[in-house]
Amino acid sequence: MDIRVDRDRCLGAGMCALTAPEVFDQDEDEGLVVLLNARPPRERHAAVHVAAGVCPAAVITVTERGSSTAP
Repeated sequence: MDIRVDRDRCLGAGMCALTAPEVFDQDEDEGLVVLLNARPPRERHAAVHVAAGVCPAAVITVTERGSSTAP
Protein backbone atom coordinates (compact mmCIF):
# COMPACT_ATOMS: atom_id res chain seq x y z
CA MET A 1 0.00 0.00 0.00
CA ASP A 2 1.19 3.46 -0.91
CA ILE A 3 -0.73 6.56 0.21
CA ARG A 4 -0.67 10.08 -1.19
CA VAL A 5 -2.58 13.14 -0.04
CA ASP A 6 -3.35 16.38 -1.88
CA ARG A 7 -3.00 19.04 0.82
CA ASP A 8 -3.94 21.75 -1.69
CA ARG A 9 -7.48 20.36 -1.88
CA CYS A 10 -7.80 19.39 1.81
CA LEU A 11 -10.74 21.01 3.63
CA GLY A 12 -9.47 20.18 7.12
CA ALA A 13 -12.52 18.11 8.07
CA GLY A 14 -10.31 15.70 10.03
CA MET A 15 -12.18 12.52 9.11
CA CYS A 16 -8.92 10.86 8.10
CA ALA A 17 -7.27 11.56 11.46
CA LEU A 18 -10.34 10.31 13.32
CA THR A 19 -10.56 7.15 11.23
CA ALA A 20 -6.87 6.21 10.99
CA PRO A 21 -4.92 8.25 13.58
CA GLU A 22 -1.85 6.04 13.21
CA VAL A 23 -1.58 7.08 9.56
CA PHE A 24 -3.07 10.60 9.35
CA ASP A 25 -3.01 13.72 11.50
CA GLN A 26 -3.81 17.41 11.04
CA ASP A 27 -1.31 20.23 11.24
CA GLU A 28 -1.79 22.72 14.04
CA ASP A 29 -1.72 25.83 11.85
CA GLU A 30 -4.35 25.17 9.19
CA GLY A 31 -5.84 21.84 10.25
CA LEU A 32 -4.81 20.24 6.96
CA VAL A 33 -4.01 16.57 6.57
CA VAL A 34 -0.56 15.32 7.53
CA LEU A 35 0.48 11.89 6.29
CA LEU A 36 2.31 10.16 9.12
CA ASN A 37 3.01 6.89 7.33
CA ALA A 38 2.79 6.51 3.54
CA ARG A 39 3.28 2.74 3.82
CA PRO A 40 1.42 1.55 6.90
CA PRO A 41 1.48 -2.03 8.17
CA ARG A 42 -1.17 -4.43 6.85
CA GLU A 43 -3.30 -4.17 9.98
CA ARG A 44 -3.91 -0.47 9.18
CA HIS A 45 -4.94 -0.98 5.53
CA ALA A 46 -8.68 -1.32 6.20
CA ALA A 47 -8.73 1.90 8.24
CA VAL A 48 -6.83 3.74 5.50
CA HIS A 49 -9.37 2.65 2.89
CA VAL A 50 -12.21 3.82 5.14
CA ALA A 51 -10.45 7.15 5.73
CA ALA A 52 -10.03 7.64 1.98
CA GLY A 53 -13.72 6.86 1.49
CA VAL A 54 -15.00 9.29 4.11
CA CYS A 55 -12.78 12.21 3.10
CA PRO A 56 -15.23 14.90 1.89
CA ALA A 57 -12.64 16.40 -0.48
CA ALA A 58 -11.34 13.03 -1.76
CA VAL A 59 -7.72 14.06 -1.22
CA ILE A 60 -6.42 10.61 -0.25
CA THR A 61 -5.13 8.29 -2.97
CA VAL A 62 -4.39 4.69 -2.10
CA THR A 63 -2.30 2.59 -4.46
CA GLU A 64 -2.10 -1.12 -3.85
CA ARG A 65 -0.36 -3.72 -6.01
CA GLY A 66 -0.30 -1.62 -9.15
CA SER A 67 -3.91 -0.37 -8.96
CA SER A 68 -5.03 3.08 -7.87
CA THR A 69 -8.21 4.10 -6.08
CA ALA A 70 -9.07 7.67 -5.27
CA PRO A 71 -12.33 7.76 -3.35
